[in-house]
Amino acid sequence: MKTFSYTTASHALDLIKCNQKVFIHGSAATPTFLLQELAKRKDELKNVELISISTFGPMALAGEEFEESFFFNTFFVSSNVRSAVNTARGDYIPLFLSEIGQLFRRKIMPLDVAIVHVSEPDAHGFCSLGVSVDIAKAAVESAKTVIAQVNPKMPRTHGDGHIHFSKFDAVVFADQPLHEINYLEKITDAERQIGKYISELIEDRSTLQLGVGAIPDAVLAALKNHKDLGVHTEMFSNGIIDLLESGTITNAYKKKHKGKVLTSFAAGTQRLYDIIHDNPLFTFQEAEYVNDSAIIRKNPKMVAINSCLEIDLTGQVCADSIGSFQYSGVGGQMDFMRGAALSEGGKPILALRSETKNGNSKIVPFLKEGAGVVTTRAHVHYVVTEFGVAYLYGKNLRQRAEALMNIAHPDHRENLDKSIFERFGRKFKILS
Repeated sequence: MKTFSYTTASHALDLIKCNQKVFIHGSAATPTFLLQELAKRKDELKNVELISISTFGPMALAGEEFEESFFFNTFFVSSNVRSAVNTARGDYIPLFLSEIGQLFRRKIMPLDVAIVHVSEPDAHGFCSLGVSVDIAKAAVESAKTVIAQVNPKMPRTHGDGHIHFSKFDAVVFADQPLHEINYLEKITDAERQIGKYISELIEDRSTLQLGVGAIPDAVLAALKNHKDLGVHTEMFSNGIIDLLESGTITNAYKKKHKGKVLTSFAAGTQRLYDIIHDNPLFTFQEAEYVNDSAIIRKNPKMVAINSCLEIDLTGQVCADSIGSFQYSGVGGQMDFMRGAALSEGGKPILALRSETKNGNSKIVPFLKEGAGVVTTRAHVHYVVTEFGVAYLYGKNLRQRAEALMNIAHPDHRENLDKSIFERFGRKFKILS
């Protein structure tokens, strides 16, 4: 029986030095134990750049008292680092999820250290990156030093996330529950109506990509009467479980990874992690592959379902910021919007509630000053709110504006109509 050598967190984290770039494993695989231990080195370390996508759980390192020690440079702004990123303690890198791996491998962003969260080694010495292969595989292969947090609760996933124990320069054992989220609890009547509209756009034998949040899970809940659906997505959550168990999702008509759910990461409850563990139905691959539009488009009837924060009357989509305030990230939205558009019978869909929590319209005459355009108006096909579906593809600017006004919240349509008149006047409409 092969034995494996572990060390203390203190000894492992001694490998991190001042002025280094350190990758942090993300999402449900965020190595919270090691990050909490790293916080204890605040007085020893200066100017350490922490690089990540979305991270879950408490993040003491983002506190004001750590400003001289740690700087967050992130590809996706999660809630635990949002305050830091919007101050001098951090910043945001706008980049497609599909391209981050190459940023590491080509040394455009050279990594000194990677901290990852993995399963226990198997009989052959291989650990699994578990629920988050995404950009972590590229980080492990590119970093000069790799520190691993081994956790018996990390699911062993099939696919491309296997790392041999010998690759790690230091390994710390930490038996802790994974981070859990449950978007199903956040679904409101508005999301249910959006899910119903989108379900009516989805044909049997379609392949689905689902973004993050209540809307994607509301869509899944509305698909119970569909047949032979497939899944090719950058991530998924608990909403997929019932459709798998009922036989609605079979993956039988996909062209890539037929019979399997293809993803780069997953985040949900313990029930989801138990199902994923050592289950060959799921294949976890790098985001560089999963989010490649050339791969995505090979699936017929590819349906990409993504959400956004704001859309203007011409169809420009902001999904990562509220004005100049950085809220989230580019992620894989454009990767899948384009891949679905190029798929035979594919449908790129943007879904959003018509209003913010404060009652402001999310369909606006102009994006807020400083807002980032994640999806251009040339890439937008379907837009769905709880008030209906707008099809923008091939429409001129005025036609787009009127279609979007018609699915805005009724309280805001009069103001939007005025904006349309001010911008376009009473132009003769060639098309209906």
